[in-house]
Amino acid sequence: MKRFFLFSQKFFNNFKSSNTPKIIALGLLYQFNQQYKNWNIVHAENSDRFDSKLQEQFKRKIPELDNFFDNVILFTGNANPELSQEIAKILGIQLGACTVGRFTDGEVNIQINESVRGKDVYLIQPTCAPVNENLMELLLLVATLRRASARRINVLVPYYGYSRQDRKTSARVPISAADVARLLEIVGVDRVISIDLHCGQIQGFFGPRVPVDNLEANLVALNYFVQQTDLTLNNIVVVSPDAGGVARAKKFQEILNKKANNECTLAMIIKQREAPGKIAQMNLVGSVEGKNAIIIDDMIDTAGTLCEAAKTLKEFGAKSVSCFATHGLFSGNALNNIKNSKLEKIIVTNTTPKKPGEEEIDKITRLSVAPILAETIYRVQKKQSIADLFNRTNIK
Repeated sequence: MKRFFLFSQKFFNNFKSSNTPKIIALGLLYQFNQQYKNWNIVHAENSDRFDSKLQEQFKRKIPELDNFFDNVILFTGNANPELSQEIAKILGIQLGACTVGRFTDGEVNIQINESVRGKDVYLIQPTCAPVNENLMELLLLVATLRRASARRINVLVPYYGYSRQDRKTSARVPISAADVARLLEIVGVDRVISIDLHCGQIQGFFGPRVPVDNLEANLVALNYFVQQTDLTLNNIVVVSPDAGGVARAKKFQEILNKKANNECTLAMIIKQREAPGKIAQMNLVGSVEGKNAIIIDDMIDTAGTLCEAAKTLKEFGAKSVSCFATHGLFSGNALNNIKNSKLEKIIVTNTTPKKPGEEEIDKITRLSVAPILAETIYRVQKKQSIADLFNRTNIK
């Protein structure tokens, strides 16, 4: 370590020949030398400490994330492990060790294989089909983590099952969306993160102790449509398949207008149901003649209503019909319905896993919501705004 001295030999030679009172000058020199001697020692110690810290930082590829995840663990159930793995990969961490199996009689068997005491846990488990099994896994996982002394339990439920039963439509029926919320609160959830809830009021089914973040997948789809070379942004009409989805379709239309060469218009289908999944009649509000129609919905279940809507739009003169729905459930005969429909393209996300045989249908494209969920986890943990993530200018 190089030492630093305040006074040179030349300075001392000049000092001898000066008229400065020697007793005062010698006292000052003594004080200066003592201070710089101490400074040399402290500087050497600080320099050594700085070098070791610098080396430690150079060893880290992402110092901020390294510290950030010291107290964070991600877990997944069996509902959509592929999505969970993708989120973990984006964040640069491993999924927590746990076993989610079954006893011989079919009961859910859970074992957390590492300590979660004092940790911030993020549990990824959509409640898609089989809904009851995945919901029970979610509830028991949360209860197990709570009993294991996790500090905070944040559940990511990209698809929120039972969300369609959000009110009493007739006598003596449950409000299942609210009942599921109560169950999650009882077992000890601290926060719920979902994507495009079937109805926004589900957020109010949880008490004020449990905040609910309802993320939007609109930007994921918008980026896709904008980047497609085979879909010109001219002459587009955004269509809501029912009155309840008008707000969702209008938001999509407003953002798409910023990228379209011509202003996109809005239309709505009014349908009269005979029974769930069966439509008696469809009427159209707005014009689709000669236009490229994009149907916007939150989910596709059996696809019966969607295929009828596409047929109706074609009958009213639509040039082409595509669809974006956040959740591709594809229950029952959905894939066959889509294959034989007038739809040219269907865009869904991976909030739920792929169905067997889905890859054989060229019309269907799945987009990933893993980047949105990974960024949300980061922002929640860093206590940053989530609203900024869905700024309408975030479109490529």
